[in-house]
Amino acid sequence: MSGTLDGKGGTPGSGPPVVTQRNVTSDEFRAAFRAAHLGMAVVGRDGLVRTANDALGALLGTDPELLRDAPAAEFTGLREDSRTWTAYREVLLGRRDRLHCTRRLKQPGGQGVWAEVTVTPLPETHDALLSVTDITDRRELRARLRHLRMHDPVTHLPNRSLFFERLAAALATAATARSRGGTGRVGLCYLDLDGFKAVNDTLGHRAGDRLLGAVARRLSECAAEGGHLVARLGGDEFALLVEDSTGTRQVVDLATAVLERLQEPFEVAGQRLAVSASIGVVERPAAGTHATELMQAADTTLYWAKADGKARWTLFDPERNAHRMTRQALSSTLRPAVEREEFALHYQPLVGLGDGIVRGVEALVRWHHPQFGTLPPNRFIGLAEETGAIVPLGRWVLATACRQARRWQLDHPDEPLVVSVNVAVRQVWDSDLVADVAEILAETGLPPHLLQLELTESAVMGSAGRPLQQLQALSEMGVAIAIDDFGTGYSNLAYLSRLPVSTLKLDGSFVHGFRTEHHPNPADETIVEALVQLAHRLGLTVTAECVESAEQAERLGRIGCDTGQGWFYSRPVPADRISELLSTGARP
Repeated sequence: MSGTLDGKGGTPGSGPPVVTQRNVTSDEFRAAFRAAHLGMAVVGRDGLVRTANDALGALLGTDPELLRDAPAAEFTGLREDSRTWTAYREVLLGRRDRLHCTRRLKQPGGQGVWAEVTVTPLPETHDALLSVTDITDRRELRARLRHLRMHDPVTHLPNRSLFFERLAAALATAATARSRGGTGRVGLCYLDLDGFKAVNDTLGHRAGDRLLGAVARRLSECAAEGGHLVARLGGDEFALLVEDSTGTRQVVDLATAVLERLQEPFEVAGQRLAVSASIGVVERPAAGTHATELMQAADTTLYWAKADGKARWTLFDPERNAHRMTRQALSSTLRPAVEREEFALHYQPLVGLGDGIVRGVEALVRWHHPQFGTLPPNRFIGLAEETGAIVPLGRWVLATACRQARRWQLDHPDEPLVVSVNVAVRQVWDSDLVADVAEILAETGLPPHLLQLELTESAVMGSAGRPLQQLQALSEMGVAIAIDDFGTGYSNLAYLSRLPVSTLKLDGSFVHGFRTEHHPNPADETIVEALVQLAHRLGLTVTAECVESAEQAERLGRIGCDTGQGWFYSRPVPADRISELLSTGARP
């Protein structure tokens, strides 16, 4: 049995509705084609419509008879891009099984519908079946669901997901914008409200949400003139994206406007609230910049703004960030570095100001870092204290210094040399310092009186409880206790008579005033002389730090300082240099 739709031999194929010439008469097929609710048309190999059903005419807002002999690609938008047009032609020529795409179809009056367009070859013919499905309602529902999914329910601003989507698109667009007259740059203001938690805690989360909504409206007002994107990233964090930025000044001006706008009081839940914000500002070329990298820079800069005092904007600084990254790298490798024995000790002589004889040495740690080279203590001791790595590092320093001091004692029994080791506050609190010292002295054989422990003035002054008990136990053991950097902390002299201290080390800021006889600093000399006299009356010895000239050494010795330490005598040197000094009997 044979049948056609238009008298030219065309037969329906596998497209909807599913009918073939094997199971239906020509009249039945024609009736099904005409009655179908799905818009359909038979298209010849030349791309012209052979026939169209009523559903397609209704969808396009025209009489289906007017579609006969019309190019199907024109009213279905299949010419809009070369890739789709090529695929369509291949289907018509029988070289491709199917084409499926989504198009926006025009209707009379300028309206339009979204449609899924499918083209499939009809078997045993040279024609193809075109079917068009109206998906406008489906797309609108999908768009509404996407809007709900991509927007914050409290502020109705774009949420984190949509922000990152827009940011990635902005970077991709800006990276090639210079060829189209754009700047090729992007800017970002990353904002966090100062003290927002207090609002939630005192007035409740409902009031907090109202405040967030009011903040969002003000941010949108600030961004409206430039058409910038405003998003709530979560909690009390917001972001303003400046696409095609004209430079740092534009983004800084936006941040300044935001701060000024937020300084105006808010009326929330019958309360008059004053809030401030900290803003991290980043502006850079889009080429080579990844969204994650940009947000990390913004987050770091926001942290700086808060650390610098809040209620301000801070601009990203590559040098400051490099320093932060270095600190982070050092912090994360401190403990493993102790286990890998990357540290070494240098020693700086403590010299008698009256006779020039070396009385002792201070052990100073150096870190031979595989990436950053040799690092002095001020580059990593603070980090070690913050992370707690100072405990194992301090134990290693103490053991190494005592072991070396024991060698000097055995090699030069007539020249006892005291080794002075710095002890951090966390070593006193977080470890059993007394047990560690006792164990190390026992292992090395170093007499306790040849070990001196240095603690900063701020750590010693006001000591009570466990710290004081440990200091007293160490003193009873025979270990000397020295207060380092004396004169820079509390300077509560009343404590000196109650603490088991044997030595005061005067901070170098006092010694700097002892320059030459021609330009003396009377105030510094008066203060140092008074401190020396007080220390001596309490039975304490005094060491002057940072001695850099013979004039300083002479004047310090004249007013009674016992020992001096500084570059005038020697920089910190390896242990073998101290051994040479002791062997030759030379004075520094």
